[in-house]
Amino acid sequence: MTPVSGRQLSIAGHGYEAVIASVGATLRTLTHERRDLVVPFDADEVRPNYRGATLAPWPNRIVDGQYSFADAEHQLALTEPSRGQALHGLAAWLEFADQVVEPDRVVLTAVIEPQLGYPFRVQVEVEYRLDAGGLTQVVTGRNLGADAAPWGTGPHPYLVADRSSRSAVDAWTLSLPASEVLTVTDDRLSPIAVESVDRHPQWDFRTPRTIGDTFIDHAFTGLARTDGLTTVEVRSPDGGGTAVIWDEACPWVQIHTADTPADEATHRIGLAVEPMTCAPDAFNSGAGLVVIEPGDEHTASWTIRAL
Repeated sequence: MTPVSGRQLSIAGHGYEAVIASVGATLRTLTHERRDLVVPFDADEVRPNYRGATLAPWPNRIVDGQYSFADAEHQLALTEPSRGQALHGLAAWLEFADQVVEPDRVVLTAVIEPQLGYPFRVQVEVEYRLDAGGLTQVVTGRNLGADAAPWGTGPHPYLVADRSSRSAVDAWTLSLPASEVLTVTDDRLSPIAVESVDRHPQWDFRTPRTIGDTFIDHAFTGLARTDGLTTVEVRSPDGGGTAVIWDEACPWVQIHTADTPADEATHRIGLAVEPMTCAPDAFNSGAGLVVIEPGDEHTASWTIRAL
C-alpha cells in the first residue's frame, strides 16, 4: 500500500540524500553524509506540524480566514481551529504528480482548483534538485484561470544543527540577518506591527548567538543580503550546522523554535526556517502579496545546505 505521506521519491548526489513525499510535495528527509539536516518523519506517518510541506497559495496565516480581493469578499476554512486562522495554504495536503524523476532531481505538480474562499485555478510546480551546494527547491505558481489570483509561497523545513542528536534548539547558535520583526498577539499570533529588532533584543540575532530558552514564532524582514542572497544559519556547539539561502523573491522569513511542551518527543527538536514571498496575512495587508495574471507565473526558490 502507498504510505500515508504518499509516494516516496528519493534523490541523491554530492553526499546529500533526500526523500520527497508526494502529498504536499513534502521534504520528508534530508541528510548530508548521513547527518540529518531537517527533522524527518516516517513515510507511513501523517506529516506532523507541516514538517517539510510546500506552502501555497499562501504561507503562514490569514487572520480569521477572511480577505478581500478584486472587490469580492472571501472566507476560507479555518485550518488552525485553536487560533481561528487559515494556516499554510491549500497545497499541503494535495497529491502531487510526477513530471520529472531523475537520480538527483524531481519535479512534481498539482492544481489548486477553484473552491470556496479561493475561487482561482493555479498549478503548483515544485522542483527539488541536488548539487554540491545542497538541496534547492523551486516553487512556481501558474495561473490557469481567467482571473488574476493572489499568491504567496514558502517551505516549512525544521532545521537540525546537531551532529550527535544529543542537543536541541536551546544549545544551538542562530545567525539571522534581519533588522525587523513582525510582532503578533500572544493568543492567536495575529500580526500587530513591523518593528525594529532593536526594540526587541530577544529576537535580534544579527550577531550570531545561542538561542537558549527564547521562544520564537515570528516573521522577520529587513533582511541583509550578500551578493543578493540572505543566509540563515544554525550551528551546534561542535560548530557543524545547517543553512538556508535564498534571494530577493522572499523578503520575509518565519522562524519557529518548535515549542510543543505537551509533547516532549518533538519539543524544540528543530528550528523552522521558512523563507516567504509575503508577510503573514498578506492577503489582507498586501505586504509582499503576489498577483498572478491569467496565463502568467511566479517563481521562488531556496537552498538548504550542510555547514
